Amino acid sequence: MNVDGKTYKTIWYDEKEKIINIIDQTKLPHQFVIKKISSLDQIIYAIKNMEVRGAPLLGGAAAYGMCLAIKDNPSDDVIDDAAKKLINSRPTAINITWAVNKIRSELIKIDNDQKFSHGIKIANKICNDDIEACKSIGSYGYKLIKDIFDDKKIEPLNILTHCNAGWLATIDWGTATAPIYQANKKGLDLHVWVDETRPRNQGSSLTSYELNHENIANTIIADNAGGLLMQQKKIDLCITGADRIISDGSVINKIGTYLKALAAHENNIPFYVAVPTSSIDWDINDANDVPIEERSGDELSNMSGIDNHGKIQNIRIYPEESSTLNPAFDITPGKFITGIITEKGIFGANEEGLKKLKSIA
Repeated sequence: MNVDGKTYKTIWYDEKEKIINIIDQTKLPHQFVIKKISSLDQIIYAIKNMEVRGAPLLGGAAAYGMCLAIKDNPSDDVIDDAAKKLINSRPTAINITWAVNKIRSELIKIDNDQKFSHGIKIANKICNDDIEACKSIGSYGYKLIKDIFDDKKIEPLNILTHCNAGWLATIDWGTATAPIYQANKKGLDLHVWVDETRPRNQGSSLTSYELNHENIANTIIADNAGGLLMQQKKIDLCITGADRIISDGSVINKIGTYLKALAAHENNIPFYVAVPTSSIDWDINDANDVPIEERSGDELSNMSGIDNHGKIQNIRIYPEESSTLNPAFDITPGKFITGIITEKGIFGANEEGLKKLKSIA
């Protein structure tokens, strides 16, 4: 996608230097920094500290992490150890487990002297497949947006999204934003309400950043403003991404998604979730079995930004003696979700709908 007139992916392999390049998302929107990653420990640090984030991108990063782990020692023990470390690095996002298991099953079949080069091919394919999946999600989602646009006959069409499910959360295009980008390219008049998405502000820092670079009208709002805008009929459609969808249609996504889905349901506003099939956990049908990541309370109590002198500063906004709880995700039951947009089409957020998807996935 576009940054200052130049196209980028979020992660890519440098064949000459045999390293991984990432866009360091913790520096956005104030600095655009490309970081070089040369070891498993570095990629795990990038994952845990959200230099890379978003379920599909985490899958790609984990795949490259497996390759970096075996660059100097391609033994099966190293492969198994790397797999465990990567899967434990961020437990809620199913794409990490999916990508690690996919690449591990291939590597253990390959001679040691070919494992690294073969692993890179697999990782590259995982990333390229994600791009194609997101393009397809965009095509199905565009038709949905076009139908609503034609039915309402209003301009602009107002879409609300939560967190960042844009190209920065994938390899390119994004999930929830892919339909928005395609609709924009086809000339539809759109406006996007961007949830700020505390505590890490992925909406204000990343989604708005993306939309600005694509010249798509957008307005950042506090997370709690969405319900009022829905009551005022200023939102026509909600689209989010997800870090995991389980087989009964429940969606695990950035904390606050559940509340937005409830508000949309109360106000008869379509609420869609966009994911590649790699984000679907076919083996779990009880949301209580999904590990919900709890992150450091520092993400709540501290904020960073640019001061009046143009310097990036980190400040504390909570009383020092206050305790915090920082769950990163919540669970939205499928009954509050209008449909799941995938690269295979749009399906019901329930067991029957996902069975149909699985039969063709």
